[in-house]
Amino acid sequence: MGRKWNNIKEKKASKDANTSRIYAKFGREIYVAAKQGEPDPESNQALKVVLERAKTYSVPKTIIDRAIEKAKGGSDETYDELRYEGFGPNGSMVIVDALTNNVNRTAADVRAAFTKNGGNMGVSGSVAYMFDATAVFGIEDKTEDEVLEILMEADVDARDIIEEDGSVIVYAEPDQFHAVQEAFKNAGITDFTVAELTMLAQNDLSLPEDAKAQFEKMIDAIEDLEDVQQVYHNVDLSE
Repeated sequence: MGRKWNNIKEKKASKDANTSRIYAKFGREIYVAAKQGEPDPESNQALKVVLERAKTYSVPKTIIDRAIEKAKGGSDETYDELRYEGFGPNGSMVIVDALTNNVNRTAADVRAAFTKNGGNMGVSGSVAYMFDATAVFGIEDKTEDEVLEILMEADVDARDIIEEDGSVIVYAEPDQFHAVQEAFKNAGITDFTVAELTMLAQNDLSLPEDAKAQFEKMIDAIEDLEDVQQVYHNVDLSE
């Protein structure tokens, strides 16, 4: 699973280089999660997940508080959660998750980002079956055996545990996100290099340099869209 972790690292590095845009996306996601349930992460699990992710991207507290206060204030601003699926160069596969207040605009923008960069939109289900919803945690200053012991003592199952580049990466079923998180926090681990609910490709695809460059341009165009929150794909960008 090392290559899957490399893709997550590449994605995080890309996001870290565009902080203002990422903060805006998190603000929207936090608002939606708080609006759909209680604006308290202790009673709103969806909000709790978003806030944990925001922490790993160093989202300022002011942005988090502003989004939650907006939800508390009874704002009538609403967003639809959408998922698009499509293909890039050489049969590469892409999933795009969006939050939008204008479905037609977002659909047109995502389609244009695909088609202008050598890709095309697919129908619902044309790509997602090749991905697995997965909870992923990255931990530093622990060994693989120590992490395994923590999870075993908490009676929490992990799909896979690997040690790579100074971090221990834990892959678990998505419904185990909170159980894994609590197991670590009870063991005194509160800082994660990554804490994500993500979609991991079952098989990674290597592209030749020309196709890889085109693919990266397409992904950048999609991620630059205001309404796009998450982009998942099956291309190994670490090579």
